[in-house]
Amino acid sequence: MELSVKTLAGKAAGKATLDDAIFGISEIRGDILQRTVRWQLAKRQAGTHKTQSRSEVSVTTKKYIRQKGSGGARHGSKNAPIFVGGGVAHGPRVRSHAHDLPKKVRKLALAHALSSKAKAEAILVLDKAELKEPKTKALSEQLKKLGLTNALIISGSSVDENFAKAARNIPNIDVLPVAGLNVYDILRRGTLVVTKDALAGIEARFNGVAKEEA
Repeated sequence: MELSVKTLAGKAAGKATLDDAIFGISEIRGDILQRTVRWQLAKRQAGTHKTQSRSEVSVTTKKYIRQKGSGGARHGSKNAPIFVGGGVAHGPRVRSHAHDLPKKVRKLALAHALSSKAKAEAILVLDKAELKEPKTKALSEQLKKLGLTNALIISGSSVDENFAKAARNIPNIDVLPVAGLNVYDILRRGTLVVTKDALAGIEARFNGVAKEEA
């Protein structure tokens, strides 16, 4: 697959060849994408939500009602879950929500996510993602001229500092190094923008594994 390369100014800067094993998968597996997105979101959950059990609630330990003669049930503890101010039965506890997902499934899902963008013609190849000055207004105008209002921009091994500062205040625009490329961020943005350095990094990241599994 071959795409035109553009500069931030919108000018032509040659051609780029995309590996069909990574960007040319015809049948997109939605189930694999769903599994991977669920794995990513579960992994990032804090899991710090918690309620107090009856052993953790601070209440009086005095027997608050006499054993007999009240006409009601017998109670010896005010911290029981049936009372207001008592502990919570079976409430949430601090835990990790992360679960396992095979590495080959994650790698295959990344290839399917990239291929889904290529299939939808929602990939733009940039020559470079660099700026001389961190000017948000100037970058916003350049992106609008390129038709980018909702995009994920993948730079090379590192993100240019001026470009990152200028882009962080633009709504619906995310900037990541090639090492941070992931399925969730690809799918949540309308357009995938990759630099020529990022394309080389993506192919190196797959290292032939995607060709075997696709």
